[in-house]
Amino acid sequence: MLLLTTPLVWAQRRPAQTAPPQKGQRIELLPGAGELIGGVFNGRQIRKLIGNVSFRQGDTYLYCDSAYQYADRNAIEAFSNVRVVQNDTVTITGDRGFYDGDARLARMTGNVTLRDPRITLTTPALDYDLNRRIAFYRDGGHIVDPENTLDSQRGYYNTETQVFSFRGNVRLQSRDYTITNDTLQFNTQTKVAYFFGPTRITGQQGNLYAEKGTYNTRTRVSDFQRNAKIETPNYLLGGDQLIYDEARQYGVARGNVSMTAKKDNVVIRGDVGRYWRTLGRAKVYGSPVMRSIADRDTLYLAADTLMSVERRAANDPGIIYAYRRVKIYRGELQGRCDSLTYNRRDSVIYLNTKPVLWNQKNQLTADSMEIRLRRQKIDQMRLYANSFIVGQDTLLNFNQVKGRNMVAYFTNSKLRKVDVLGNAESLYYALENDTATTGLNKAVSANMALRFAENKLQTITFLTNPDASFIPPHELKEEDKQLKGFQWLIAQKPTRRAVLGKHFAPAAKPKGKPAKKVATKKAAPKGKATAKPAARPSKPAAKPAKAPAPAARTTPTQKPATLGSTKPKL
Repeated sequence: MLLLTTPLVWAQRRPAQTAPPQKGQRIELLPGAGELIGGVFNGRQIRKLIGNVSFRQGDTYLYCDSAYQYADRNAIEAFSNVRVVQNDTVTITGDRGFYDGDARLARMTGNVTLRDPRITLTTPALDYDLNRRIAFYRDGGHIVDPENTLDSQRGYYNTETQVFSFRGNVRLQSRDYTITNDTLQFNTQTKVAYFFGPTRITGQQGNLYAEKGTYNTRTRVSDFQRNAKIETPNYLLGGDQLIYDEARQYGVARGNVSMTAKKDNVVIRGDVGRYWRTLGRAKVYGSPVMRSIADRDTLYLAADTLMSVERRAANDPGIIYAYRRVKIYRGELQGRCDSLTYNRRDSVIYLNTKPVLWNQKNQLTADSMEIRLRRQKIDQMRLYANSFIVGQDTLLNFNQVKGRNMVAYFTNSKLRKVDVLGNAESLYYALENDTATTGLNKAVSANMALRFAENKLQTITFLTNPDASFIPPHELKEEDKQLKGFQWLIAQKPTRRAVLGKHFAPAAKPKGKPAKKVATKKAAPKGKATAKPAARPSKPAAKPAKAPAPAARTTPTQKPATLGSTKPKL
């Protein structure tokens, strides 16, 4: 009994299903046709029906003004005001149609329109598979729904899933945006567009580009991959992936992020970027690097986080903020600090928290600094509190100047003059022909003025209450060689490779395979032995070096106001 009842139980559990019309089900002529005429058409037996003609096959109805019903095959050819209705949901109209009842395929030509509860499709010709509920067109189509219009060269529409697929010159238009590409899918229920290939979205709030992704036409949220970009009047933001919410005007880019400020051609690259358009703010982090090119001189700026804030004024490029482990690289200038502000309108760079700058062989430190640019070249450096300049001469001696504040002036990015303002101290070595140290100059003054030529110190002028001394080499002590607060930080000087990182590093050139060298051996003549190389002569013994003459003692300069006769180097 159990074996007999088990199939019955399983049969009761199965949900009831409506079996689709079987292939080959005969097309039924419905009553009401005005005239029926039998005859032969193109060598085939037909029934010609005229006036108010209607047919039925399962849940499908066909209406027309006149038709040919083939006697030897299950097919209808319909003319004038042709209309196919399936399950009271899909309606197709046209000037002429052909319906294959065995394959359940309908082809409509001439002013074709397909309608369902969500969309209206118009096209010159349409094929419709009633089994799969899919409509095809190849000669251009125009789709309208309550929110969008769409045009393409080819496409198909699944009336069951209500998903469109388009190919060739695709254009999706709404009130706020336009999507153009070559391959697109569109779900008429969720209003989500899926694209595969180069796609552009043009809107009032900016333009988007990507080569793969989705766009929700209802929420206006984009999820782009493959070379994704968003372009606004002021910025161009791109990355491997880009998510942008047009309603909130907020975007997030990830992977090879690049942000370009159009006003002054500043480019910031990193791993992650965020953009708030209403705030005019963009943030890039993940090893970010900024590049600014002006007059063939490139400034690179790296930090843990870079932020760009645009101003509302039309000609104001805004401000760049950099914080945590900031590194600078530009031609003859390198530097580092903890945080930095770059006011691009005033061309002033503010360095905060233990800044260090290197200009050729000169090192500058202070509690905070300013770099003032003029025509995109360094014009001034201002050092505030605990200012210190250290330079190394050809004999690796450390020349030093310190004071409360300093102002360094540049010409063509080369150091020209330094004003030391308050508690000025200097220590520099006097050299003879850059080959021998003749002594050490030490001076203290309220203020000083240092003048340079080709980055070499030429003169020091003591302006208030000077006190100077000269120490000959044989009287030098270790404590005399450094001013209080001296530190040589050359090991921290950032290199170009360290600042550029992976985002601006040049692509590695492929290494070519070295040509194979074929060694050729000459056969020695018969009967002759190969000569051995002659032994090298031994080097002559080195002559004993002459003892150096004792250095002459140099007295301090009588006029401490100008100590430039020895031409020291800083």
